Amino acid sequence: MTEQLVGKLRSDARDNRDRIVEAAREAFASDGLDVPMREVARRAGVGLATVYRRFPTKEALLTAAFAEQMQACERVLDEALTVPDPWAGLCRAIDKVLALHALDSGFARAMTAQYPRVFDFADGRDRSLRKLLGLMRRAKESGGLRPDVVLEDVVLAMMANDGIRAESPELRLAATRRFAALMLQSFSARPVPLPLPPAVRLPLTVRA
Repeated sequence: MTEQLVGKLRSDARDNRDRIVEAAREAFASDGLDVPMREVARRAGVGLATVYRRFPTKEALLTAAFAEQMQACERVLDEALTVPDPWAGLCRAIDKVLALHALDSGFARAMTAQYPRVFDFADGRDRSLRKLLGLMRRAKESGGLRPDVVLEDVVLAMMANDGIRAESPELRLAATRRFAALMLQSFSARPVPLPLPPAVRLPLTVRA
């Protein structure tokens, strides 16, 4: 086999992998995490055997699909931990994490779903949640976060944020910013009414 042919085969394999990962992201976002592997193959324009050759399990595919988002989430939390004011750091983290979720509903669902402990994505999620717990603990010790707020309250906010429906990604992100501000005011141990981000017109019909 010539070197040129080997290079082409490797390039084709990379292209197939990239198409599968992109198709998986779109499928998880539109149809949920239970979307069949066959549907991912159809969207990617490859055979089902090709998908399984690259990703033997659904968990492996989901890990690859959201690797960049998970890294971005961990960077947000790491940066928040360096903020001198613990409450400000927590606010920044929650605002940015919810924004990441707003831009990728598949990732948002994966962050709040249950997976086997051997699943790589679960390991990354657990690291992120431990960092979030550290931020919350610091914010409570500094008097910024209400002492009765628990991690599940933040996860609940993530789940609620995933329910936002808007006519464009830009509007969904704007609605998320306002929602995050409302949540943070309710989490504050010293609630002071602050100006909220602008309200967003959502696809609702109000009868007169």
